[in-house]
Amino acid sequence: MIKRVNPEFLAGLESFTDFDFKVEQLEAMREGMAQAVLPLTSTETVNIINKTITGIDDNEIRVRIYKPAHHDQELPVLLWIHGGGYILGSIEDNDHLCVQVVETANCVVVSVDYRLAPEHPYPAPLEDCYSALAWIADNAVELQIDKSRIGVAGASAGGGLTAGLTLLARDREYPSICFQMPLYPMINDSNDTPSANEITEGMIWNQKTNDFGWKCYLAELHGHDEVPIYAAPARAEDYRNLPYTYTCVGQLDPFRDETITYVSKLAQAGVDVEFHLYPGAYHGFESLNPQSELAQKVIKEYVNAIKVGFDRVKASADQVEEVK
Repeated sequence: MIKRVNPEFLAGLESFTDFDFKVEQLEAMREGMAQAVLPLTSTETVNIINKTITGIDDNEIRVRIYKPAHHDQELPVLLWIHGGGYILGSIEDNDHLCVQVVETANCVVVSVDYRLAPEHPYPAPLEDCYSALAWIADNAVELQIDKSRIGVAGASAGGGLTAGLTLLARDREYPSICFQMPLYPMINDSNDTPSANEITEGMIWNQKTNDFGWKCYLAELHGHDEVPIYAAPARAEDYRNLPYTYTCVGQLDPFRDETITYVSKLAQAGVDVEFHLYPGAYHGFESLNPQSELAQKVIKEYVNAIKVGFDRVKASADQVEEVK
């Protein structure tokens, strides 16, 4: 398997210590990962604001808001959902990416610090994300955002929550989402696709670690047929009326086949979708090798896709005005 890895991504893979998950050690792992992250403060171009909102369970949810330092008009807004297998990760993990999105797409980004499993299994993480999404729409004036241009994005488990959230918002009929970007999303709890069976160890995330994440997230639902589509979006049968979608996945990612199937079902349901498959790339390849030429190309592509997603809505609105 290692022979198939793109040489640009070998350094990141070789420097990574494979996960050996145990529930009793998760908190220590989270603390260690948090200590390794140096949160950004506001930059010359982007203001970063921390805020606490109230969730559906009257719980406190931290959100981190990234706004252009100087703007005097309504902007589109992206809800960013961090990854971590539903069990790890924090709101500060993707500071640099969120700043890049603001600068490239000329938008506001809101990152949500959802509760983690196994302490808080489904639906708590998803409901926290929905609370943040609804809060964005409800506070559009204060945030100076355009309610017709709300997007949702995330990677890995964040991609799974993105896919689940767009289904949930569609079915609750609020808020309206114009764009989603579930990058290499964790959406299939069966964990038995050809790519999952192929990537059984190593490669950052694999069938073994994936099984642990799903067991933590689904708790007593794990292994049962009645898992909700919002928890495992690969189980959905109706993908109609979902927003314009961009996604990508590495060919050596255990999520390869569930992503390909998801993209096919979106397209068959009439959803406009752009998809990229990267040979020689494992799970999270671009974040572990950010200085590599291909990783920079990939990141630039999906950050620009956010801008395209928002511009599509504006172009459509402008056409309507011309007709009038």
